[in-house]
Amino acid sequence: METTAQPHRGHDGAHDQFGAPSLILAEFRSAHDVLHAAEKVREAGYVKWDAHTPFPVHGMDRAMGLRDSRLGWIVLIFALIGLSGAFLMMQWMNGIDYVTVVGDKPPAAPQTLPSMVPILFELTILLSAFGAVFGMLHLNGLPRHHHPVFDSDHFRLASDDRFFLSIEADDPKFDLDEIRRLFEGAHASHVEVLQEEDV
Repeated sequence: METTAQPHRGHDGAHDQFGAPSLILAEFRSAHDVLHAAEKVREAGYVKWDAHTPFPVHGMDRAMGLRDSRLGWIVLIFALIGLSGAFLMMQWMNGIDYVTVVGDKPPAAPQTLPSMVPILFELTILLSAFGAVFGMLHLNGLPRHHHPVFDSDHFRLASDDRFFLSIEADDPKFDLDEIRRLFEGAHASHVEVLQEEDV
């Protein structure tokens, strides 16, 4: 197993001085190896880590101990806001603020509910879409214009045929020696320590 320390690369492409570790990155040659390593990392109790693979690896969610996404609940809340907001808007406009009686028909709900259906549907879908997009961005910590893994030359292979695990330095259990031993036992082909920029 090869181990290197990589200084932070500045915005001009030049390497800065070595600073404190920002994360440790391990490279694996197969999906089986990275899946096995992910199980070991989860069992070791690390919480701030991630897997980077060129294609979805079956069983990775379970290996990482990921819970079901909360995005569905966010979309549901936004959908209910859209539905109730559309109803209140039309009820206020047609039944209270500017009552218009046409053909002696009642101007407000419940008699007018059938005519409200298109707007109820449209606003429910519209706010659901907003909830899905903004909820996804929030849960994924986006937008994030840079991540320390991009300072690694090896990480370019993550979109080709290599598999990576990264453990961030702000993980409560972060210890370089322990993590190196963990990755070595998981048959990592390369381990790289990425450094923060010295200020």
